[in-house]
Amino acid sequence: MTADSNGSGPVRPQDDLYQFVNGAWLAEHDIPADKAIYGAFHVLRDTAEQDVRAIVEKAVAAGHPEGSDARKIADLYTSFLDAETVERLGAEPIADQLALADAVSDVPGLVAALGQLELEGVTGVFRVWVDGDAKKSDEYIVYLMQGGLSLPDESYYREEERADVRAAYVAHVAKLLELAGRPDPAGAAERILALETRLAANHWDRVRERDVTQTYNKLDRAALEALTPGLGWSRWLAASTVPESAFAQVVVREPSFFTAAAAALQEIPLAEWKEWLSWRIVHSAAPYLSSAFVEENFAFYGKTLTGAPELRDRWKRGIDVVEGSLGEALGQLYVAEHFPPAAKSRMVELVANLVEAYRQRIEGLDWMGPETRQRALDKLGTFVPKIGYPDKWKDYSALEVDPADLIGNLRRSVAVETARELAKLGTPVDRDEWHMPPQTVNAYYNPRQNEIVFPAGILHPPFFDLDADDAVNYGAIGAVIGHEIGHGFDDQGSRYDGAGNLNDWWTDEDRAAFEARTDKLVAQYDALSPAETPGQHVNGKLTLGENIGDLGGLAIAYVAYQLSLAGAEAPTIDNTTGPERFFAAWAFAWATKTRPEEAARRLTIDPHSPPEFRCNAVVKNIDAFHDTYQTTEGDAMYLPPEDRVRIW
Repeated sequence: MTADSNGSGPVRPQDDLYQFVNGAWLAEHDIPADKAIYGAFHVLRDTAEQDVRAIVEKAVAAGHPEGSDARKIADLYTSFLDAETVERLGAEPIADQLALADAVSDVPGLVAALGQLELEGVTGVFRVWVDGDAKKSDEYIVYLMQGGLSLPDESYYREEERADVRAAYVAHVAKLLELAGRPDPAGAAERILALETRLAANHWDRVRERDVTQTYNKLDRAALEALTPGLGWSRWLAASTVPESAFAQVVVREPSFFTAAAAALQEIPLAEWKEWLSWRIVHSAAPYLSSAFVEENFAFYGKTLTGAPELRDRWKRGIDVVEGSLGEALGQLYVAEHFPPAAKSRMVELVANLVEAYRQRIEGLDWMGPETRQRALDKLGTFVPKIGYPDKWKDYSALEVDPADLIGNLRRSVAVETARELAKLGTPVDRDEWHMPPQTVNAYYNPRQNEIVFPAGILHPPFFDLDADDAVNYGAIGAVIGHEIGHGFDDQGSRYDGAGNLNDWWTDEDRAAFEARTDKLVAQYDALSPAETPGQHVNGKLTLGENIGDLGGLAIAYVAYQLSLAGAEAPTIDNTTGPERFFAAWAFAWATKTRPEEAARRLTIDPHSPPEFRCNAVVKNIDAFHDTYQTTEGDAMYLPPEDRVRIW
């Protein structure tokens, strides 16, 4: 047993599974100075980062042929590490963009500038991307989403408790504008905050943003123009090189924001828009300019917002740049060295058992009627697992990389990726595409393709270990697999059918029964407050989808573990039973320390609950946990059976 947080004695799993498993780790580890949060996930990410660094440095040393992906990786990394050139240039790399902003003379010119800068990686008042149509998942369509803010969330502009952050933000904007040689930086910073505050007032909040039905608003071009009077989309399209045909139909996620933004373009003085546009240019480039820009950018977005006291080493930031521009080229090299075929075979077996466990649980649900149950089983039968790496790799032949031109490299990368995305329009949806490179320590569910994706990066200890006992693998990566499958059946994913289309396959009675259970889960999490942020609570509605994923994922992973035993008794290893090892593996996956500033930021913007609650709040609802540790009414982890939330 481990000591409790104040060292007064042993912690029992019946009182705090998270501390029981992780108390020693938490006591022995400090958050690295360049991090705001540190835990099992981050240890594995550090390992992957070092592995990728070795690959990149090998590419630099090898002198690969001009035009090869390995040479592009080497040259891009070299351009970032060339601090001497970066320091010498100062703000010169963005002089042309700032001149573009200065030359704006009217609203049409402003719209055109926004379009041109979009192509160069400077995001404007809204975001644009291409994805499968949520109601015609075999077709691509353009999505439009609210934007324009430089603080993490619309709430930062209105909540009184964020006043200190807003004051720090104004000082930060003024400092960066001064470094860039802009006029009246202090006054401009105040006006920029006011402009963004107006945009933020019309932003949809994050809970509303999660609603996949409210955010699906398909409009033809005439309706889009009517929604945004005076904006003039043709100017934006021409300047961004997006063809007019791309906007024949679009999905606008937040229509009311776009109407308000179009009005703001007309009503806010042009001089203030030009100041804001200059700020967006400087803000976008600051991490890649000379040290004065980098350090000031970190002082606000690192120290102030997350609490991290030190800037990450230059090589780490350089790896991020390479991954952002050449992720799959780097991933192909990573897979060759760090993902053996046996790992993929073992994962195929794990996934199959998790799917079978879900099938058994769905068949046995007492709250779901036969019609909805059959449709749920039909959807489950169409899940597509992707493990390790893509079957075909992205082509980076169009990207030109100059080892002496960092900003130019980044702009060219944005242009290449924009062209890649636009080329999808009018073609069949590519169901082989991945949305994370293989070296990523993460996983995802894509509802429009009904796929669960597990990059090679996460398929290492403590989540997955070829040499580990099944109980450990099912408690860790098994729960991750179950979590991603669970997203197909969470409050939003459950609105998509097996073909990836928004399609209500539920009876009204079954949806009501489902929501009665999810409402109880919302209430459970609303009551939780992290130790790092006393008085600040989890938003149960914001985190609902992830909480459903965690709850279903772990419950189903336990069923799958039992299936893997094929009726045999789980072995006792080091005096622990199979179920105890299963729950310990789950708990250790969430071992995490978080700085208070970062904990507060995540409560506002993160759809995941804090790590300790991802551990303890979930297991409280799982009968197998209570059976394993024989909890009783006096135990802190005890939850009466009638209060336990059982969904899947």
